[in-house]
Amino acid sequence: MSNKILIVYYSHSGNTRKLAKLIEQETGGTLCELVPERAYPADYNTVVEQAKKEIQAGFRPELKTKVKDIAAYDTVFVGTPNWWSTMAPPVATFLERYDLSGKKVVPFCTHGGGGSGNIEIVVRKLCSASTVLPGLSVYGDAAKASQVESWLKKS
Repeated sequence: MSNKILIVYYSHSGNTRKLAKLIEQETGGTLCELVPERAYPADYNTVVEQAKKEIQAGFRPELKTKVKDIAAYDTVFVGTPNWWSTMAPPVATFLERYDLSGKKVVPFCTHGGGGSGNIEIVVRKLCSASTVLPGLSVYGDAAKASQVESWLKKS
């Protein structure tokens, strides 16, 4: 892996944040949490319904987070919860707004039973000029350093 690593993620419940921090520990990369302009509701059922509507509509929320000098990074890890078998809208916003051409893009996600869903497929579509490496999907908050280390060795 390169030493110019960015770990970009959106986390609603904290599970994806936990996984991103384990990746940071293993790679020494720079963490960057995607924060939408308008926070998602804390209530699970409310956020599930909002996410469903946004995903169906192709909605892309504005982000408070700005990545300075994206060109400085060779590898970008992209983390998201699995929402309705795809990435959370803030992550799609990031992938559509930043040029990751020529970079290695490495998806990772947390889920409640749906695995990685279509996340890797969507990342490949949105990052067609990038090298997309095999992703990691972790159930809930069960991420372990050994699991991340094993995955990274394969990448």
